[in-house]
Amino acid sequence: MRAIYVETVIDAPLAAIWQATQDPAVHCRWDARFGRIEPVPGTTPAQFRYATAILPGLEIDGFGIHAGQRDRPDGTRTSALRFGSADRRSLIAAGRGYWRYLPGPHGVRFLTGYTYTPRWGLLGRMIDAVFRPLFGWATAWSFDRLRLWLERGIPPERALRHAWGQVAVRAAAVAIVAALGAGAAAVVLTSLVLLVLPPGRNTPAARRCRRQPLDRLAARAPSLLETL
Repeated sequence: MRAIYVETVIDAPLAAIWQATQDPAVHCRWDARFGRIEPVPGTTPAQFRYATAILPGLEIDGFGIHAGQRDRPDGTRTSALRFGSADRRSLIAAGRGYWRYLPGPHGVRFLTGYTYTPRWGLLGRMIDAVFRPLFGWATAWSFDRLRLWLERGIPPERALRHAWGQVAVRAAAVAIVAALGAGAAAVVLTSLVLLVLPPGRNTPAARRCRRQPLDRLAARAPSLLETL
């Protein structure tokens, strides 16, 4: 299965990025992929349970195990994860991934690589052809929301309101064009222009994140993953 890769550069202290990504309660605030993350007390390596709302009133439960290295000789940090779900409604059966934190002159390169095995046989693989790109988009959008929080002080909740506000304004623009009787071609053209129009500086955007690794280190899963 093709791995999902997302990278951003965050101009913030490494310790702040580590805390925002390793604390389950804080993690849920910026990561759109999770509704809840609940640590399992007394487990080593650390285990957790999570829940994700895929539709209003419909949650999918899952589990995971993770470990981190925060004092590496080269000044970088890593975190490794294995996850899965016993819920037969979940497309994801099991997966694995990592985070890397690479300090540099312009900030910390914060990146992830992960993949998973879908269930439901051929049907699941067909659905995953659409779901996997959407999952990658949600990861990149969430990474940019984290960046806005740590760099510009925009809380994730406010960033989400900015995003919905932008969607509402652009949808209203398309509706006005349609109401003016400009024709189907004009409506389609307006929609396309608004889709490619850059978002505001305070609005998260997946397009700001890199989706392919720059080097072998970024693309390579840490050895820590094999110990989980």
